[in-house]
Amino acid sequence: MLKVAARCDLACDYCYVYESVDQSWRHRPHFIAPSTVAAAAERIAEHAERHRLARVRVILHGGEPLLAGPARLRDIVERLRAALGDRLELGLQTNGVLLTEDLCDLFVEQGVRVGVSLDGDAAAHDRHRRRADGRGSHAEVRRALEMLRRPEYRAAYAGLLCTVDLANDPVAVYDALVREQPPAVDFLLPHANWDRPPSRPGGGATPYAQWLLAVHRRWVETGRPVGIRLLDSLRTTLGGGMSGTEAVGLSPAALVVIESDGSFEQVDALKTAFDGAPATGRSVFADTVDDVAGHPLIAVRQIGLAGLCATCRSCPVVRHCGGGHFAHRYGDGHFDNPSAYCADLQALIGGLLPRPPGLDPALLDDLGTGYGTPAAVVRLALVHSSFVRAYLAALGPRAERDPLAAPAWSLLRAVDREHPAAVRAVLAHPFVRTWAADASGSGRGLAQLAGLAAAAALRAGVTAELTVPVHKGLVVLPSLGVVAAEPGAAVARLHIDHGAVAGDPVWQRPHEVTAAGRTLVLDDVDPYRDCFGVPVTGRLTAAEARSWAGRLDDALGWAAERIPQYLPGLEAALRVVVPLRPDPGGGLRSATARSAFGAVAVAPAPDAPSLATLLVHEVQHVKLGAVMDACDLFDRADPRRVAVPWRKDRRPIEGALHGCYAFAAVADVWRHRSGPAAREQFERYRGWVGRTVEQLLTGGGLTAGGVRFVERLRATLAGW
Repeated sequence: MLKVAARCDLACDYCYVYESVDQSWRHRPHFIAPSTVAAAAERIAEHAERHRLARVRVILHGGEPLLAGPARLRDIVERLRAALGDRLELGLQTNGVLLTEDLCDLFVEQGVRVGVSLDGDAAAHDRHRRRADGRGSHAEVRRALEMLRRPEYRAAYAGLLCTVDLANDPVAVYDALVREQPPAVDFLLPHANWDRPPSRPGGGATPYAQWLLAVHRRWVETGRPVGIRLLDSLRTTLGGGMSGTEAVGLSPAALVVIESDGSFEQVDALKTAFDGAPATGRSVFADTVDDVAGHPLIAVRQIGLAGLCATCRSCPVVRHCGGGHFAHRYGDGHFDNPSAYCADLQALIGGLLPRPPGLDPALLDDLGTGYGTPAAVVRLALVHSSFVRAYLAALGPRAERDPLAAPAWSLLRAVDREHPAAVRAVLAHPFVRTWAADASGSGRGLAQLAGLAAAAALRAGVTAELTVPVHKGLVVLPSLGVVAAEPGAAVARLHIDHGAVAGDPVWQRPHEVTAAGRTLVLDDVDPYRDCFGVPVTGRLTAAEARSWAGRLDDALGWAAERIPQYLPGLEAALRVVVPLRPDPGGGLRSATARSAFGAVAVAPAPDAPSLATLLVHEVQHVKLGAVMDACDLFDRADPRRVAVPWRKDRRPIEGALHGCYAFAAVADVWRHRSGPAAREQFERYRGWVGRTVEQLLTGGGLTAGGVRFVERLRATLAGW
């Protein structure tokens, strides 16, 4: 972190530089001198060369770095580039007030990524981020962000930094940040310690955790449209990875500060501990970076668990929180303490631990009827999306160590920052979770992460080069199709140029068909579609695809007319149809897979009502699988089995629940058909479900949520 300016044009009352006990800024030059920049660049380059670092990140900081002006900033950037070359990554953190088009031109030209401090909407932001005369800065910051969002400057937009304030509504703050379309967001806890504890109005034990968990819930509800560094870092540690931030986790400290006078300092948040706390006694004119790394308070942050106090070392969540931010541990003259936010960190981590997240009781009641409103079924799709991202977060640390997956992981994260909709479209493909679950559990197929990244890059229209694995002669690009590879090749090199694969490749794309006014994907190419336990077809001919389109159109048209109560499920949970080979015995054949939300596999049926019944039956399984992802309906450790009328063998509780939910819908379909045979089928299926529901409710094994869910289904049956 290079302090290019030691003064600021704002007077934020929570500022750790100017409003803390350390007042060393008063004795430093207002701006860094060219000779200091030259010495700093030489020291950084020397360190990078000695340790063979492929990448060095320099953050231009302050005070307010834009006070330095375009000419001085250009000189600083060019000196750093001359010393470090291609290994240099440049960032700048600003309050945004002084941002101009000239500066944006410079930042785009020199590859400087700009982070902006924004605390929410006008009321939230201007509560603290004011000028010395009391005027707020929100309007100027919004103007700066509007500039950074322009196509010509978007490449310079790094993200937003927000300080948590309990006086601000967390959801309103999150929504205000997301409206600015940032590539990334980070939340900072206000700097506090045991001598100056964090404010806790109302006396709650963990108000900061509850604030951040409210943000997390909103983030999940909105489909995680942007990365949130603090939450992503904690989720990575929950998957066994390193955090990548000093705020949480056990990653070694990787930051040193160079002040405007050339002094080396520790992380400048230490200014909140005591006067002189960040000082090292070293400077760029006399000392190397390795000399600074030997400072005791830096060295103790390099050794992970061993550098923490006894209380932290014995804590069950220590590998996730890492003792919290080093500055927050200070108290009674030393840092050998837990964080002053210890209780909040424990509660936050507990709220993020991978467990069924639960559904709002009203949503559970809604889905328990057997139907489900559009909002309820859309919520299930978000549950599925959360699982996919959780799997990817768990795979990330392994991907970073894999020569084929590492560039793909980097590209996927970059596309997710800049073009999140493209990544969402790829991750929504049903068979991505099938692959991710297998890769997370078995470790097989990690290289297919390159296929995901390539598909995201193609959808985003960016330019990239990537080595991708070949599966049975094909490069698999989820949601887009497959590309033929060279015969016998294990990998292929893809050149992606603005949304197209260079070299005129041979594509096999899934068929898009229109059925009852909506578009469905008829997938006969993705190799991961073979996850249903029944044989799928090979590639369909054009005539076969047209025949399938006609069948689906007739079936969904019949459903819309006769059983419209199931349309929300069909529209939200049926996006991909996988053709199956016909049953050799002539029976009906269909299937779903828990890991493939949005996909139903089905063989041709004799008529539209039969195919509609199969689709409704299987979509019920899709919906209930997602409900079970979201909440525990039964005790998974309970070994008991349930006698069910539709099978000779007794079924686990989960299997009995699935049968009830799916066959209830089949009964309802027959209820809406006419004639004695339809009445007989309705009575048959309703009887099956009714008897099994009573067994489930009296036999034990259901959770309170499970009892509530099954009672809602029983009430639906009683109303028929």
